[in-house]
Amino acid sequence: MNTVLELADVTVRRGQATLLDSVTWTVSEGDRWVVLGANGAGKTTLVQLCSAHLHPTSGTASILGEQLGAVDVFELRPRIGYTSAAVAERIPREELVRDVVVSASYGIVGRWREQYDTLDHDRARDLLVEVGAGRLLDRTFGTLSEGERKRVQIARALMADPELLILDEPAAGLDLGGREDLVSTMSLLATDSTAPAIILVSHHVEEVPPGFTHALMLRAGRVVASGPLGEVMTAENLTATFGMALQLSVDDGRFAARRRAGRRFAG
Repeated sequence: MNTVLELADVTVRRGQATLLDSVTWTVSEGDRWVVLGANGAGKTTLVQLCSAHLHPTSGTASILGEQLGAVDVFELRPRIGYTSAAVAERIPREELVRDVVVSASYGIVGRWREQYDTLDHDRARDLLVEVGAGRLLDRTFGTLSEGERKRVQIARALMADPELLILDEPAAGLDLGGREDLVSTMSLLATDSTAPAIILVSHHVEEVPPGFTHALMLRAGRVVASGPLGEVMTAENLTATFGMALQLSVDDGRFAARRRAGRRFAG
């Protein structure tokens, strides 16, 4: 199976702060990874690196067979589907949903004078239907609920037929119903054999969709655990990752974590 992402002893520093510390990680075609960690663990830095928006201070990072520092990132980025709060903030609120999605063909945010053919529009519509947002086609982005915006962003990220899909905290800000709807959508995507490799970033094990295959856990910029989900997702690893004594339960392929009663963790 081909390698999609490979980090080898990657460190990222900003001033005196070390944001990522000697991270080694490999993502292959067909993998569905969840990246877990508390605030400040290095998840945002990792996502910026994996989406070709940041270079390592040391070590090597290869994305889709191209090494950062030796490739034009403006040619590389269109091959990566990427959703984040920062991307969402750049989308004009008056933009029609159909245009939010189709404009990803050119890797731009906000439609201008570019022209799209019927196949582009058909693909945008089909992707919106696939993520459960087909009825939103003619709505403006600013009129959507937070959950609806998340679905539209996923459709947009898939528009250019990416080889790597990165979902940066897609459930942030959603209520319980919105979160569960989104988890169901991501689970369908994860079990689609034609979907690209996926990296999902989250704070919460409850947001890990069925169908995901691997987990990477970060604390203070360092890897706590990495590997197949069934091996890595343990109470011990979560305790070390979040610096709190946690217990883990699994029900119908979904995880839940809570603090272990009467126990403290001195991390």
